[in-house]
Amino acid sequence: MSFLQHLEELRTRIIYALVALGVAFFVCFFFNIQIFHFIAAPIRQVLPAGQKDLFYTTPTEGFGISMKVSLLAGIFLASPFVLWQLWLFISPGLYRHEKNYALPFLLASTTLFLTGGIFAYYIALPRALEFLINFNPELRPLITATEFFNFATLIMVGMGVIFQLPILIGFLSLFGIVTPRFLMRNFKYALLIIFMLAAVISPTGDVINLFVFALPMVALYVFSIGVSFLFKRLRRARDHALNPY
Repeated sequence: MSFLQHLEELRTRIIYALVALGVAFFVCFFFNIQIFHFIAAPIRQVLPAGQKDLFYTTPTEGFGISMKVSLLAGIFLASPFVLWQLWLFISPGLYRHEKNYALPFLLASTTLFLTGGIFAYYIALPRALEFLINFNPELRPLITATEFFNFATLIMVGMGVIFQLPILIGFLSLFGIVTPRFLMRNFKYALLIIFMLAAVISPTGDVINLFVFALPMVALYVFSIGVSFLFKRLRRARDHALNPY
């Protein structure tokens, strides 16, 4: 493809992804009350007894929260199709036999994105909320729904994106940009970057929550080394098939 053809292909994939996200948004909008109760469960578990409600301060905020809840759920619902569009954008630059990775890519990337969201909802988000809500028992929390859902969206979608690290490393290894040796040699630098990133993502400054965010990323990096080793072997097999002599 020429540069302009790549831009046209990118535009097409973005449009399809946005259409899928729009459809998922409208589907989730009909269930926004049920989704609201589900997403708000972690903060309601840590709020003081007798205070389980979230508040809004402007007339339009209630409607806006329904929109945000529907969008957050729509992102996870549409994620398989969006990731499929990403694959279709990448695939023209691959060899014919490499395009056979389409189904594994879709399954792995979708699973990792959803796993990141699940980890955020069941582990990272409750731990962060418990620390923040109970940090100063002399104060009574008055939390608006908008503040909470902005907070929850950042953590859930952020962790979903971070969990894509093995997929990214796999593609970089397939194209020979990184190798297992490079990843292992630079592990200490990666560890430093991971903890810096965890400090930015983590909404609290305590050590426990820092490790809650950092340890999964360390595990993903170690797993990515194995992924890189696998894709390195696949690249060697590809090169040998193209040039057996």
